[in-house]
Amino acid sequence: MKQLILGGARSGKSAIAERLADESGCEVLYIATATVGDGEMEERIRLHRERRPDHWLLAEEPLQLAAILTEQAAEGRCILVDCLTLWLTNIMFMDDGAHFQSEMDKLLEILPDLPGEIIMVGNEVGMGIVPMGEMSRRFQDESGRLHQNIAAICDRVVLTVAGLPHTLKGEAL
Repeated sequence: MKQLILGGARSGKSAIAERLADESGCEVLYIATATVGDGEMEERIRLHRERRPDHWLLAEEPLQLAAILTEQAAEGRCILVDCLTLWLTNIMFMDDGAHFQSEMDKLLEILPDLPGEIIMVGNEVGMGIVPMGEMSRRFQDESGRLHQNIAAICDRVVLTVAGLPHTLKGEAL
């Protein structure tokens, strides 16, 4: 089962994804894509760490998501990726974007055939105004494309609003 949990900032999407992972009955591997860039991000990461069960496995991988998913996906394991949006940001700025498309292509290529359960979290950033800056517009566009492509692959897609899950595709939560 592959799932995509979308929502805005502080919508409750990570909490829903964490609950689904916990209820899976599988060994859980949490793949964190965030990097500490400032004090505010450090605090966000700390809060996520405190909320996770101690028995979950953790892998921190900000760039090579397809590689770690290929390496770690297995029957009887649930992998929770939090989050696609930060990963997208990381690869867009890695090497001035030289590896951006290849990393995106690798993820979309391997995702359909991965064993086990995969839960991915992403920020829905396309519901507001069109950003003024070129890079911000490109990020919004690429995020939308990424979510559309992943949603097409996933068995279930959920949009989270005010902590409430709204199932867009697949079996309702």
